[in-house]
Amino acid sequence: MTSTATQTQQPAAPAEERQIHIHLRKIPLLAELSDDEITFVKQEIRIRQYNKRDIVLQKGGHGDGLMFLLGGQAQVIDVTEDGRAIGLRLLAPGDFFGEIALINNSTRSASVVAMTDVLVGFLPAPAAMHLMSHFPSVANQMLKHLAQKIQRDSEIRALLSINNTSKRIYAFLVMQQKKDDDPNAPAVVENLPTHQDIANMVNTSRETVTRALLALVQQGIVQKEPHRLIIRDPDALKKLVQAT
Repeated sequence: MTSTATQTQQPAAPAEERQIHIHLRKIPLLAELSDDEITFVKQEIRIRQYNKRDIVLQKGGHGDGLMFLLGGQAQVIDVTEDGRAIGLRLLAPGDFFGEIALINNSTRSASVVAMTDVLVGFLPAPAAMHLMSHFPSVANQMLKHLAQKIQRDSEIRALLSINNTSKRIYAFLVMQQKKDDDPNAPAVVENLPTHQDIANMVNTSRETVTRALLALVQQGIVQKEPHRLIIRDPDALKKLVQAT
């Protein structure tokens, strides 16, 4: 898989600058920066575009910067010795990645692949390290992120330890569902990955994912819509995961 990424070379037009400013404000890591500090980031950041299935970040590459997903959806993947891709986590706008190799000054431990056309902000290592060392809000957000990442990785390991493949799929959906502030609103899995991407995440086949989702639809537990899944009966879904 080869990348056809392009990097913006010309200064952004005023409308584009405002759009970038809005995107940066939506990134939790940068949300508490002052206007002057956001301006510093805008001066240093490089905007890159990637097509669907491009490699955004290559495993084994040097940690030369911090990357922010500004638009689209991507997936962190690892490749086993036999060439099989294993999905580790999904990335949505506002997420950042490449922080471990940056902090450790080491090589990338996994790759990131674009699941749709994506827009990425690349912040070179000196600027990224300056942010973390000079701005307490960024350092605090990074600590929270790393703690959440440890917890999420633990949940993924627990999911992959489930022997029953259907239960792994159900557990994945439970992990991905988000509840609206309205207590009466159903839980939803937004930007539902393709069946193949889910299969990569839970170490099974695409056909198995298709059958499991179809069974949930037939039982009325979920409702499929374009690019999202509505969890009509979250309790029933959890019971399927916990069933012996």
